Amino acid sequence: MGTEPVSAEYLKRHLLHQGVYLERIRGDRVLHEALTVGADPLHLALVFNMSHTAASRYAAIAQSLLDEQIEQAAEGE
Repeated sequence: MGTEPVSAEYLKRHLLHQGVYLERIRGDRVLHEALTVGADPLHLALVFNMSHTAASRYAAIAQSLLDEQIEQAAEGE
């Protein structure tokens, strides 16, 4: 017991016991960031140190969700 950061292995072992995967948490975080900044792949690549291909995929998903939200809002008016 101390104040040092926990290791990725510790998190993985304890979260997996609960059915939570670190990769899923990271993916959710990246998608949330993409939705927040307006689906900018360059921003995602720089912030999350990911390839431009992966960043572009996240940005495309975010853009699709944003477009869908706009369409739903327009239909509700």
